[in-house]
Amino acid sequence: MTDWTRLRKELIGEGKKSPLPPEIKLPMLPKAVMEFSRKAENPDTTPKELSKIIETDAGISCELLRMVNSSALGLRRKVSSIQQTITLLGIRTTKLFLVTTGLKQAMSTSDSKLINLPNFWSTNLERALMAREIAMLMKVDPDVAFSAAMLQDFLLPILSRESFDQYLQFTINQDSSPCLLSDYEYEQFTWNHCEAAAHVMLDWSFPDDLICSVYLHHEGLKLLTNEELGQTPATAVAVASLIPDPLRQNPEGLQELLKLNEIWPEFKLFELAEKIDQELREESTAAANYISLKNRLEKYEMLLANGSTF
Repeated sequence: MTDWTRLRKELIGEGKKSPLPPEIKLPMLPKAVMEFSRKAENPDTTPKELSKIIETDAGISCELLRMVNSSALGLRRKVSSIQQTITLLGIRTTKLFLVTTGLKQAMSTSDSKLINLPNFWSTNLERALMAREIAMLMKVDPDVAFSAAMLQDFLLPILSRESFDQYLQFTINQDSSPCLLSDYEYEQFTWNHCEAAAHVMLDWSFPDDLICSVYLHHEGLKLLTNEELGQTPATAVAVASLIPDPLRQNPEGLQELLKLNEIWPEFKLFELAEKIDQELREESTAAANYISLKNRLEKYEMLLANGSTF
């Protein structure tokens, strides 16, 4: 059993020294999310009391009901109330969904010249769907994997806006000297978006397993052989993070996924990509013109058929 609190302290300590410059303005989580998170810590709080908190925010209430009634959960009967939803999902899973949805809502106005927000959230959703599938293959918590994958890059729109020149240079360099975005950020700032996000999440009282999974999301396939973390949601998130994105954070991501497809029989990459693509199109209208993992694999197969290298 992983001691997430111990690991979080090893990674970022108590979070008192955020690496972010003070001039960077962070988003504010919706009041309902903060209040729910605080109340949920009390074991005596009832689903009825918690539902009243969520119901003060119509947008989050609608998203929660839409999620629980989506085809992904496969419920036989539709859920019509927030209290029913909390009872069905449990308080912890509801909290994971709320912090993910609340943060997405808070980031909705974070414009960036480098990042198209609809494509950005489509990438996050695709990775989250993949992380959930991998977590189920590994028989670890799929909800933590899904939420962490959705949250992993939440600071990038703000960071790429505030430090536009540096992030623009990264995208230019990827054509001639490709590298991991996290490594490039360390060279430029002495911190990266993984570390910065973990500090912000701790300040917002997010669960330690979620914080650690976000911090480690650029570790890639290395986590699969990690004695402590190999069978945890953190590894599912790290593998899902290899899905290519418009910023090209990991230029070797697709090749790494193809390598894993060869050595892990249960990891059927092409079947998973097909399934996730269908779920992605159903969940997000913004994904209509999005280049998904399925599209990239189809291009890869075409190149192979034509005798070209990828």
